[in-house]
Amino acid sequence: MDLFRKSKGAETRWSSPENLTAGRAAGGMANQGAKGHWAEVLPSGGHATLLNVQGSGTVRRIFLSTRHFSPLALRALTIEMYWDNAPTPAVRAPLGDFFCNGLGEPVAFENELFINSEGRSLSCFVPMPFRTGARIIIRNESGKDTMVYFDVNLTVGDKHGDDVLYFHTYWSRVRKGKLGEDFVVLPKVRGAGRYVGANFSVISNPAWRKTWWGEGEAKVYLDGDDKFPTLAGTGTEDYIGAAWGMGHFSSRYGGCILTDIERGHFAFYRLHIPDPVFFFKDCRVTIQDMGGAAKFELIGFKSAGAEMKLTSVVQNETTYKVLEMTNPDGSAPALEDDWILPKAWCNVYRLDDFAAAAYFYLDSPENYLPSLPPLAERLAGVPIPQQQSGPAVG
Repeated sequence: MDLFRKSKGAETRWSSPENLTAGRAAGGMANQGAKGHWAEVLPSGGHATLLNVQGSGTVRRIFLSTRHFSPLALRALTIEMYWDNAPTPAVRAPLGDFFCNGLGEPVAFENELFINSEGRSLSCFVPMPFRTGARIIIRNESGKDTMVYFDVNLTVGDKHGDDVLYFHTYWSRVRKGKLGEDFVVLPKVRGAGRYVGANFSVISNPAWRKTWWGEGEAKVYLDGDDKFPTLAGTGTEDYIGAAWGMGHFSSRYGGCILTDIERGHFAFYRLHIPDPVFFFKDCRVTIQDMGGAAKFELIGFKSAGAEMKLTSVVQNETTYKVLEMTNPDGSAPALEDDWILPKAWCNVYRLDDFAAAAYFYLDSPENYLPSLPPLAERLAGVPIPQQQSGPAVG
């Protein structure tokens, strides 16, 4: 946006507890101009409305915090966004996961679209256009009342052409999939649009101890792709801009905000902003659940009952074999084969706990994707902090 240009008719509004209608000259009325309504009660089992406006406009920024800022709360609270009075939401995700804070750990980070300044607040700078109306709500399934502090900054009266798309978010989790079956980050969506990226959270299978889980490749199936995708990466850490493992970092378009090797908890993101992913008919995104370790380690895990399927072998730094082949006797290659050296690096399909919030734009205000999993499925395995309440100040 050019900071020095006059508006061509769009006007600025804020929706906050001090002006829930985002109306002109309607802010700060709760206490005769003094601070008087700085938060909304979010009752257990109920919801709070952050924005409800009619007409055209663009959401520019969302800031939010809550009295109970914890991994459990950020999965139990959910956010929904409706564009143009559609009956189903375009955005539906656990609160923390929507704000790129997978697993909800109190970690400070910043990227091009999301900020968690000090590990206790959430900000989103994704532009979200609408033509005839916008509604944003927070639902509370945490089992306790809380308070929510927020402001939604928007412009109204924007003139959107036919090429302007609607913002969407889809969240899913698979705690234990099928061996060799990719985790679906984004099921097939139909229409024209742009895949913006995703944030991921992984809880690695404890049967594998501290071995590397991130050999899986990201794949994007575009415009009729069937068995094979148009876009395919080379590994999970490669996809976010890291290499040889995944340490803690946050950059504008890729990062890993949580690396807890002891617990096997990881949260990371990838945003396709300078490298756009456009689609014209449909789009589907997956990532493989695949890890790697030395043969002798994998033999031990396998004998202890860990499920795995061998996919490739790296005998040394420059020699590797993919297993679209057979042994000389015609049998399928197996981890126990003598030609695989004990210290050879072996890539295998495995079974871990994957979740992701996928961000995309679409030429429709509805995406017709599945609803959120139930609360128990969202919370299973999420870390329980000792301190679950925010600061006492208002």
